Amino acid sequence: MERFYQAAAGILVAVILMLTLRKQNSEMSLVLSVLVCCMVGCVAMGFLQPVMQFLRRLQTLGALDSTFLESLLKIVGICVTSEIASLICEDSGNGALGKVLQFLASAVVLYLSLPMLTKLIDLVEDILKNL
Repeated sequence: MERFYQAAAGILVAVILMLTLRKQNSEMSLVLSVLVCCMVGCVAMGFLQPVMQFLRRLQTLGALDSTFLESLLKIVGICVTSEIASLICEDSGNGALGKVLQFLASAVVLYLSLPMLTKLIDLVEDILKNL
């Protein structure tokens, strides 16, 4: 948890720097924002390693197809990436681009969910046939 608190403190310091820089040099403020987002993303990856191990164990225990786990991870990655990129767009004064990016991410998530939804429908059909 110490790494979380360090990252949170770093973000607060970066916010103060960005507010100061925004008055003098808005481009540097945006660059600092992107840099801090990348650094926090690296910290977050450290917290996600145990989650990945858990998902692999769950996949092994449940004899799940690896494509489902891959799709799930892609969906999570798209959601996180689009949220961060959208916030950066809003910070740079392009809120409309951020909203369009979120819409695109929603469409991609639905597209990636189709194989899982198809399997779910097949499973429900099999269950109903056996009743």
